[in-house]
Amino acid sequence: MDRRSFLKNSALGGTAAAATALAAPAYAQGNRTLTLVTTWGRGLAGVHDAAQRAADTITAMSGGSLTIDLKAAGELVGAFEVFDAVTSGQADMYHGADYYFVGQHPGYAFFTSVPFGMTPQEISNWYYQGEGQAFHDELGSIFGLKSFLAGNTGPQAGGWFSKEIAGPEDFQGLKFRMPGLGGQALGRMGASVQNLPGAEVYQALASGAIDGTEWIGPWADEKAGFQEITKFYYTAGMHEPGAALSLATNLDVFESLSPEHQKIIEIASGEAHQWNLAQFMNNNGAALQRLQAGGVKVLEFPDSVWDAMGAAARETMDQYNGDDIYDRLRASYNASMAASSGWITQSEGAYRAQRDRVMG
Repeated sequence: MDRRSFLKNSALGGTAAAATALAAPAYAQGNRTLTLVTTWGRGLAGVHDAAQRAADTITAMSGGSLTIDLKAAGELVGAFEVFDAVTSGQADMYHGADYYFVGQHPGYAFFTSVPFGMTPQEISNWYYQGEGQAFHDELGSIFGLKSFLAGNTGPQAGGWFSKEIAGPEDFQGLKFRMPGLGGQALGRMGASVQNLPGAEVYQALASGAIDGTEWIGPWADEKAGFQEITKFYYTAGMHEPGAALSLATNLDVFESLSPEHQKIIEIASGEAHQWNLAQFMNNNGAALQRLQAGGVKVLEFPDSVWDAMGAAARETMDQYNGDDIYDRLRASYNASMAASSGWITQSEGAYRAQRDRVMG
C-alpha cells in the first residue's frame, strides 16, 4: 500500500499529509530547540524517566547545540495525541508506547509489544540485528516519522484485580484497563477494555470506574499506589513480556538536522533503551517484596486462563492479516522470536534452572 492510498483510508487523513508544512523548529544564537511531547504524565516512574533520559542525553551530547524541550502529557497535547502532533508539525518529537497508535497502523504494536510476543532481549535482537529497525522506518515513511527504540519496561505484570481470577469466565464483563493488542485479546474474552493514559489509572481504579488494571511491574505499580486499592496482583501476563518505548522525530525535522545531530538522537535513544530496562529490572524485585510485606497477594493465572488468552491472542493477531506491511512485519517478528528463543532457552534457560537447583 502506498502512502497516498494509506493516508486516504487512515484516521490521520490530512494531519499526516500536512507534515510537509511544518513550522520551523526554534533557533537561538545558532542553537536549535526541539519540542518533545510524551504519552506520560510528568514523574510517572520509569516511563517518564526514559523520556527525560533521552532528552537530557541529546542535549548533553550536543553540547547544548540541540536542546530538547520536554512536555509531559497534557502540557501541550494529551497523551494519545502525540502521534498526530508530531506528524502534523505541532511538535517535533514524541516519546511513548507505539502500541497506542495501532489505530494509525496495527504494525505499530510490534514496536511496543504484542500478546505472547518478545522478551526484552528478543526484541533487541530483532530490532538492532534483524529487520526491526527497517520496518520501523518503513512505517515511518508513511506517516512522516523517524523512530528509534528508547526505553523498555521489561516483562510486565498481569495486573491488579478486585477479585481472584479462577477461570476465563471471570473476564466476562470485567472493566479492565489494557491498551494495545493485548487489550483487544481481553475484549475477545468478554472484558470491557478501557484504554486510559497512565496518569488517569489510579483514580479510575479507586473510583470503581474499572475493576482492574495492568500498568507495568512491581516498582512502577507500587509508585502508582495500586496496592492501596486492591491486594490481588498477578505477576505474569501475556500482553507485554518486554514492552519497548519509542522516540519518534518528525521526518522532515530529522532530515533537516546535521548528520551529527541525527546520530546523537540515535545513540541517545539506544542508551535510554538499555538504561531504562536496567532501571525497571533493578527495582522490581525489592518492590515486589515490599508489596507482599504490605499484604498484597501475589498470584498466577491458572492454565485455563492462559489457554483462553492464547486463543484470543491468535484471533486478535489474525484479524489484520492481508495488510502487506503487517504480514511481512509479523513474519519477520515471529521468525526472529523463534530463533532467539531457541538459543536463549537452551543456553540461559538451562543455566538458570541449574543455578537455582545447585545454588539454591
